[in-house]
Amino acid sequence: MHTTINNKGEVETDLEGFALVSDPMLNKGTAFTETERDAFRLHGLLPPHVGTLERQAERRIKALRRYQTSFERYAFLRELQDTNETLFYALLIAYPEEILPLVYTPTVGEGSQRFSEIFRRPRGVFLSYPNKHRIRDILSNPAFDQTRVIVVSDGERILGLGDQGAGGMGIPIGKLSLYTACAGIHPWATLPVLLDVGTNNQERLADPLYIGWRHERVRGDDYDGFVEEFVSAVAERWPNVLLQWEDFAGANAGRLLTKYRDRLCTFNDDIQGTAAVAAGTLMAAINVTGVPLTEQRVALLGAGSAGCGIASLLLQAMHEAGLSREAAGAHFYAMDRPGLLVEGMNDLHPAQLPFVQKREAVAGWALEEPGRIGLFDVMHNAKPTVLIGVTGFAGAFTERAVREMAAHVKRPVIFPLSNPTSRSEAVPQDLVEWSEGRALIGTGSPFPNPDWNGKPVATAQTNNAYIFPGVGLGVIASGAVRVTDAMFMVAAKALADLSPAKYGESRLLPPVTALRSVARTIAFAVGRQAQDDGVAQRLSDDELRTRIEEHIWEPVYRPYRKALAKT
Repeated sequence: MHTTINNKGEVETDLEGFALVSDPMLNKGTAFTETERDAFRLHGLLPPHVGTLERQAERRIKALRRYQTSFERYAFLRELQDTNETLFYALLIAYPEEILPLVYTPTVGEGSQRFSEIFRRPRGVFLSYPNKHRIRDILSNPAFDQTRVIVVSDGERILGLGDQGAGGMGIPIGKLSLYTACAGIHPWATLPVLLDVGTNNQERLADPLYIGWRHERVRGDDYDGFVEEFVSAVAERWPNVLLQWEDFAGANAGRLLTKYRDRLCTFNDDIQGTAAVAAGTLMAAINVTGVPLTEQRVALLGAGSAGCGIASLLLQAMHEAGLSREAAGAHFYAMDRPGLLVEGMNDLHPAQLPFVQKREAVAGWALEEPGRIGLFDVMHNAKPTVLIGVTGFAGAFTERAVREMAAHVKRPVIFPLSNPTSRSEAVPQDLVEWSEGRALIGTGSPFPNPDWNGKPVATAQTNNAYIFPGVGLGVIASGAVRVTDAMFMVAAKALADLSPAKYGESRLLPPVTALRSVARTIAFAVGRQAQDDGVAQRLSDDELRTRIEEHIWEPVYRPYRKALAKT
């Protein structure tokens, strides 16, 4: 296949007939003109009506709204993406508030659970453990030559739903859809990858429709060797690619990031993207609460890789605001299965150590249960100003604990961040009622706005979609060869600077309709930081802005011209 865009902005391709309309990136459906139908032998394959992208979008949104469930809409949109990508993205950009929750959280969770049920045609790459000796050959496919961004998962920790095996491919597909919709990364430049190393989900293994490798999950040296083979093949095939790790279990997420971050241009969105959006939203909330960052007391429920990522970025922000690292660490109350993390506990992970409370600091606390410091104890004794949840357990923020927090804090900041909505630590309406309308709320997935005394209360969708697309665009546009922690700090600060709360509004974050604008702003901040960190060549601000715009693809139908046969 030979397809290019010439200097007139026309698509030149040697595909024709059924092969052309079967290519989702090239298909225009009824929008092929009469001249194009002549040139590409499309008469008879299409109805005689010549349509437009706008009319096609109207037809598809009507069809979408006829479905009764979110999963049905998800399946419809996945089929549309596999049929006509330009139309899919035009629809997503035109109706982001309606469609974003369908292609990403929360619906992508059910989409991953039922991925095998609706599997229709290949998208991306499934690298199964039995094919470990074929990885380089698989990735050598010419169809992947233009790849600039890879999102990879092994399907073990899909949102808060656990091991979904090969169904985890729904996450890389969904994430890359947002790279395109929010940051304009060309679909041709994106590649979703699923490392299929088996699954321990007995429901998946017993399902006769399951499309993955039917084997218990590979562990230990065999797992590490498989990942190493994948990373080595990626570095060899695309030396400048941006690789995003997604939904790996806590035991692997931070470990793999540490192992490969100096070999590849790579980051983990669950750790770094989640941290940046949480930090940015908290910084935005300061416009409302008036409590400076150095005076915030942060209760963190869930001290795994995501939770420690959030705490680490907030600690760094407090340090930059004037606190020593030790003093900043004392502002955190990190809780995991054993309760509050206190020095001297067994099995503390290195990432948790900066947030462990000293024993003398909690020695005089009144406790409900001697020997264990739970959520209510922290609310009662520490009187935190911020409560963040990344547990994956619905209802983890109890009414009693939230009411206790609100009794000591004028405007409590509460972020139940676990996805999907079924796993959220609390429902916004409950948080509003338990805090008597005073809580500032950010959720990982979209919820209906709650109300208090008959008036709607704005809540922030503290969603990674505010961060990772702009980070990716900034990395690509600047030519960065590594992703640094400082890039996520400037991304968080850039997001906070865009907060409507700075101008007296109650909304903490820009609306999702502004995500493309948000991505541009974050890309610029990230691109400048890449230069300051020495991982990208020096550019003027104007040059960087120009490069950012040059990398933004718009979903429009271009005119087509028949490619000349090669001699």
